[in-house]
Amino acid sequence: MLKLYLQAPFGVFRTFTAGSFRPTAGFITPSAAYGLLLNVAGIEMRHDDGKEMTLITEGLPPLSLALGALRLPLQQTMYQQLHNYPVGSTGREHAAATKGTKYNIAPARRSFLAEIRGYLCMEGSDQLEDWVLEGLAGKRPREYGLPFLGDNNFLIDKLEPVEDLDPAFWFVPLHPAEEAGVKRQVTRLTVTIDRQDMSNTRSALFVTTPEPQREIPKLAWVPVEY
Repeated sequence: MLKLYLQAPFGVFRTFTAGSFRPTAGFITPSAAYGLLLNVAGIEMRHDDGKEMTLITEGLPPLSLALGALRLPLQQTMYQQLHNYPVGSTGREHAAATKGTKYNIAPARRSFLAEIRGYLCMEGSDQLEDWVLEGLAGKRPREYGLPFLGDNNFLIDKLEPVEDLDPAFWFVPLHPAEEAGVKRQVTRLTVTIDRQDMSNTRSALFVTTPEPQREIPKLAWVPVEY
């Protein structure tokens, strides 16, 4: 098992939404944590085969991940100009002037998280654990940018291995029988993403443990496999 402490001033973990309001999950998602670990290990998760979108590479190592928050991040919002390629012909008269960049601009309200402090724990691949440790030490070749949390402006302050865990609120799947009466933090977290067919993207409702605890609950381990 590899236990990592994560600290960042800001982060954002978008659900698939459209419109003028763009929400975020309440904590780093298993899918984002998986991508972050591969990035650190120097493994490119996506491939470009000339299609309109980059797709997920086949044969990526399967993992089980457990996510814990030392304290729950604060939810913040801001307004931004959203640049996009609209569906249909809206704004197409501006395409030539933007010289190939996104030509439709609209105001959008975007949520993000502040003061992220927590743990990313992984098991299931000794080799990937070694590569992550080598990557953190700057000993792995990397071709894809800096690790960030959902937005390339949201960089990480600390990502480092730890032996002992402080008490944390661990995210566990919410059982359907609990949904009506749960008063703790509930959030939908994406587990795996299918970039070609969004109906195959996996997500689930998660709830934090009632109290912070050092031991990782068995239910907190979420398999991530592509």
